[in-house]
Amino acid sequence: MTVCLLLLSAVALTAAVPMPRALVRAAWPEREPVVGLWVWQCLVATVLLCCLTALTLGAAAVFQTVRDQVFAPAPPHVTAAYNLSAAPPWAVALTLLLACGAAWTTAMLARELFEARRRRGQARAHLRERAPDLPAGLGAARGPLLVLEDEYPDAWWMPGSPPQLIVTTGALHRLTDHQLDAVLTHERGHARARHDWLLHLSTALATGFPRVPLFTHFCDQTHRLVELAADDTASRRCGHLTTALALIELNQHRGVLSCASSHRLLGERVDRLLEPPARLDRRHRALTTTAAALVPLLPLLITFAPGLTALG
Repeated sequence: MTVCLLLLSAVALTAAVPMPRALVRAAWPEREPVVGLWVWQCLVATVLLCCLTALTLGAAAVFQTVRDQVFAPAPPHVTAAYNLSAAPPWAVALTLLLACGAAWTTAMLARELFEARRRRGQARAHLRERAPDLPAGLGAARGPLLVLEDEYPDAWWMPGSPPQLIVTTGALHRLTDHQLDAVLTHERGHARARHDWLLHLSTALATGFPRVPLFTHFCDQTHRLVELAADDTASRRCGHLTTALALIELNQHRGVLSCASSHRLLGERVDRLLEPPARLDRRHRALTTTAAALVPLLPLLITFAPGLTALG
């Protein structure tokens, strides 16, 4: 058990400190933001899974009741292979620390979801007071769309049940039909990929553990990469130039992204659309995605190694 706990701690520390810093310095996530988001999620999953499996092993070593529940289906020689009866004092302290971390993580996630639901409720109540009827001809062409009477040009997707796509009359007056399609496609890209859940998760982890480099970088990069991924969705449908012009028209009076949760400069997105970077080839993309998907399996392999050896 001691070896398993040490290996899990080493994997978690490696995934939480040096790997995020190296990934932040890499240039390829800007070329493939969807793959970049997947790699970040795999790193976070690795750390969380390491902590969860270490907590399970530690609790099984410290508490007889947990041990009986976890190893109930296992043969006696498998249980003996983990040597759970000889738990060192540091393992007890680590188990208590991990238990506190798990409770804190759950509390942060619950708080973020509660706050997000409260904000959506307030925003919907405000919209019901301000939104006029949908102009003729827009609904059938662009799906569920709510037009807000406001000279300030803006468009955004409000998650919830049901989700709502919102555009202001200022945006309708400023944008051409093709540019408006690009903006709405961008927002629908967020909705189809459920980026709101990813943003909630990254925000909760960064708020709860601000000194952990992985969670801090995960939050920053998620807010950036979801915008790039949505830009790619819009550019594939409407073209790079049209999408770039739509961003300029929609944001030129403020100079930043329209998404309130992102602080990246508009110029970086426009430059990327006007000069599309070279894509990763399919083989490189497949290898990157496969490697990222296999990373979270390390904690499970480390945890089950003694049991598999005993069975062999």
